Amino acid sequence: MHREIQSWYSPVLNKEMEIVEYGHFGPVILLLPTAAADYLEYERFLMIDVLKKYIENGEVKVYSINSINSESWLNNKLDGRSKVVRHNQFNRYVYDEVIPFIKNRSGLETPVYTCGASFGALHAANLFFKNPWAISGCIAMSGLYDLGKYTKGYWDEDCYWNSPLHYLKDLQNEAHLDAIRSSKHIHILTGSGDYEDPDGSRYISGLLHHRNIPHDLDIWGYDIKHDWPTWRAMMPYLLETSF
Repeated sequence: MHREIQSWYSPVLNKEMEIVEYGHFGPVILLLPTAAADYLEYERFLMIDVLKKYIENGEVKVYSINSINSESWLNNKLDGRSKVVRHNQFNRYVYDEVIPFIKNRSGLETPVYTCGASFGALHAANLFFKNPWAISGCIAMSGLYDLGKYTKGYWDEDCYWNSPLHYLKDLQNEAHLDAIRSSKHIHILTGSGDYEDPDGSRYISGLLHHRNIPHDLDIWGYDIKHDWPTWRAMMPYLLETSF
């Protein structure tokens, strides 16, 4: 299986950022790490192993990038305003640097789907919903879609515009909504076991339904916990049934 690591100095984030590429062909899945992890997290936790046959067969091409959550919402030394500024810088890094890099290597017409688990699910959904012209859809596993769950009481307009449960409810721009609606791949998955929040997934599904946004909601059983075995089971299942 092709595996290649590259990096560049991000002018938006003002730091060196790595990216890893797996495979040569296929629609792109861009992995967003959980919590404060790095670009090799999905490899360390064997997600790439369970995706290997799909990558080698050219059914998907996978990229993974670093999180900067430790420089924003998970950094207790920062004030709330500094955290959300850094969050917005991360969004710009993805839109202005990562997506063009992927398109240059994979083809301008190749769809890119964001994908993440836990905190990565919030980023995956938010990046797509905010800019459905740059990103073609999302796979969100075991996520919370209310940014207020992470802000420790801080709230401003930029927090609002990074919290899908808030801005999707109020979004009035029909062109923006239609771009979201055109996606064939909006997948919300969760377990019902330890540390999962299936009600949160049901809530965002209800909101998407209310806005006439086609999507899949898949809630797994009470034996399905908030952990890597869950996500390693969900991804192959999703590729087999929905891609």
